[in-house]
Amino acid sequence: MKKVLLLFPPEWVPTAPYLALPSLTAVLRENGIEVVQKDINVEMYDHIFSREFLLFVKGRIDQRLRDLREKQRMGEITKEERDIKGMLKEYSFVDLEHHIKEVEKAKEIMRGPEFYDVSKAESSLNAFREVMSYVSAAYHPADIQFYPVESNLNIYRPWISGDLLKAPHDDTVNVYADICRQLVFRAIEDEKPDLVGISIGTPVQLMSGITFSTLIKEKFPEIHVTVGGNIITRLRDELQKKEEFFGTAFDSIIFYEGEHPIVWLTEALDGKRKMEDVPNLIYREENGNIRVNNTYQEKVNELPPPDFDGIPWGKYFSPERLVPYLGTRGCYWGECTFCDHGAGYIDQFRAKHADQIISDLEHLKKACNAKHFLFTDESFPPALFKKLPPLMVEKNLGIYWTTLIRFESSLLEPEVWDLAAQSGCRSLYFGLESANQRIIKLVKKDTDISAAVTNLTEAKRVGIWSHVMAFYGFPSETEEEAEDTRQFLLKNQEIIHSVEMYFFVLYKHAPVMNMIKQLDMEVKDNPEHDLALDFYYTPKS
Repeated sequence: MKKVLLLFPPEWVPTAPYLALPSLTAVLRENGIEVVQKDINVEMYDHIFSREFLLFVKGRIDQRLRDLREKQRMGEITKEERDIKGMLKEYSFVDLEHHIKEVEKAKEIMRGPEFYDVSKAESSLNAFREVMSYVSAAYHPADIQFYPVESNLNIYRPWISGDLLKAPHDDTVNVYADICRQLVFRAIEDEKPDLVGISIGTPVQLMSGITFSTLIKEKFPEIHVTVGGNIITRLRDELQKKEEFFGTAFDSIIFYEGEHPIVWLTEALDGKRKMEDVPNLIYREENGNIRVNNTYQEKVNELPPPDFDGIPWGKYFSPERLVPYLGTRGCYWGECTFCDHGAGYIDQFRAKHADQIISDLEHLKKACNAKHFLFTDESFPPALFKKLPPLMVEKNLGIYWTTLIRFESSLLEPEVWDLAAQSGCRSLYFGLESANQRIIKLVKKDTDISAAVTNLTEAKRVGIWSHVMAFYGFPSETEEEAEDTRQFLLKNQEIIHSVEMYFFVLYKHAPVMNMIKQLDMEVKDNPEHDLALDFYYTPKS
């Protein structure tokens, strides 16, 4: 039987596991397949903030300085290189021992009770950020960040396929290449897998994920490398045309849901089924053609709870174990014109039965020794919001939980909110988007503003933290319409605990792309950006 190694690459928030690997692991183990899961994302952050890695970084800075001084001595240094030399010289005087002690203490604070002291938590974040600027200097012009998760290599862009293929071999700027050699290769040499699966869930992970897969293919050519995840699914049409990636950056792609497809791929590699019989798979056939197999959708009620065995709980930057859980697949609403989340599924909403969710939560609470849960559903259905809390209270589940939710006219009764609080709901992330009726209609959010106020009022009454998310800049939105959203937030600040504002992004797979003429806007599609998932646009008005 083939052995599988699953990898989750940087960068993602290092406070909790991402659900992809535990979901895959559960089904692989259910089918008797040996699997090891590695959250390289959190291991990278733990590694970067360590004496071992920071001394390695110091060596890089010293070596780059020596190389630049030699170029200067030979009269070959450019003005840009002279500026880099000056910057590196300043960093060579950094008191590294001080920073090593600071980040070691900061990790302890983030993982312990001192985290709840806001001043200590903030000083810890600052310690991490200072060290990240030191690391960035060693990989200049890369910009390596801790929080927010916005690192980039600058000269290599993940939305350009050529850059993705070149970046793995640039040791000057690509920190992920060093992370691969120091963490990923070590795991492969220890575990000796036959199949490596890399789950790429966000655009920020594309550079590190393809760096890992490419370097693995070069060092371990006998290992089959498959990539999957939400972003790979959204890029499946583009990637299947990039023949140069197959055999170089990876051997195959798993698109859409991967729990059973990776089981069947493992069986195919073991000679137990044909590759063409593995659904959701894209691969190169022996004749050189790229083949796209049929699609498959998981039956969520038949899936086991995620398996977190092997997840390095002690390395997450959180004082509590935060367990992600998915009770539904897809979005029950599924109408929002600005949203592209549906591109990650075969566009069919499915939900587990409430009693199955309760059973899963009971199992996970015990298996993970945890009581804090993150429902990572696209949007928590109101029917489930009504049905689950009474069962949680009846079972005396004893957990705390949070989720994303819409403002709903069907959630007005005080009793619903009383039970939600009693069941352990501690915070809710509400998607407002806009408080202007014309924009609400355009984005097909169908929000009833009076119901939103009632939802927020009830949440405040029962002690549930309300985080409200909204955006400016939907095509054709006027300044006055944007002001409606601002005024709603100001007027209701007594019942809103926190707010997240952002500018509208035009996503490639969002329904709004079919409204370009209606909204009278010009979309700027740069052919060089062949893997772009969003576009620049200009309202003609």
